[in-house]
Amino acid sequence: MTLTIGGLCSGIGGLELGLERSGLGRTVWQVERDPYCRSILAQHWPEATRYEDITATDWSTVEHVDIVCGGIPCQPFSYGGNRGGVDDERWIWPAAVECLRVVRPDFFLLENVAALLTDDSDAFGTVLADLSALGFDAEWSVVSACSVGAPHTRDRVFVLAYRSGAHVPGEVPSDRRQAAGAGEPRGSRRSTRGDGWLPEPPMDRVAHGVPSRLVRDPLHALGNAVVPAVAEAVGHHILTHVAKAAA
Repeated sequence: MTLTIGGLCSGIGGLELGLERSGLGRTVWQVERDPYCRSILAQHWPEATRYEDITATDWSTVEHVDIVCGGIPCQPFSYGGNRGGVDDERWIWPAAVECLRVVRPDFFLLENVAALLTDDSDAFGTVLADLSALGFDAEWSVVSACSVGAPHTRDRVFVLAYRSGAHVPGEVPSDRRQAAGAGEPRGSRRSTRGDGWLPEPPMDRVAHGVPSRLVRDPLHALGNAVVPAVAEAVGHHILTHVAKAAA
């Protein structure tokens, strides 16, 4: 079974690449405002439609997809910035909500820095509340790059949302799942990382798993890229669920 994928704030396509590597499906469209990153996306997904601005896209004209993935800007929460939270002008989560409301995918994969979970403005609570209002259940975990084979930590929170009643087994190990009632979001604020790893890799290979010559400006593009192997693991979980549901 082949599912269709749409990407929000795609960057150079780490999430899409990982999901496709799992065999989940093909990328139909991507949204990315940076011209340089769009040029990279065009090289590797020439048949996908690209949109420039998540806040200005008319979602009624966008093709329906089975899964939307995206890493909304992390600057409002990163410890490397001012941590403005939902008051930061780069907090564009409401635009992602509008996409999900109109496109109505069966799955949504969100990636962000782990600090999103501890933000004083309770941005993560807003994310979960909005997903629930849209009819999604959600599970999440902080996943480290080293847990999928990369030689650095790079903690990131991954949220997998799915239509209520369509539980996807396996993405949050039972020993790290918070207590929750049926239909409530579940997840972990604990990292899967081990000890002794660098927080981030050397600058010329920032996103481990992305070929070193994929782009020629690592400072511009790779710094915010996603480790594709994590998205690939999530893709395998989704495929397992879809196969069981179809059996």
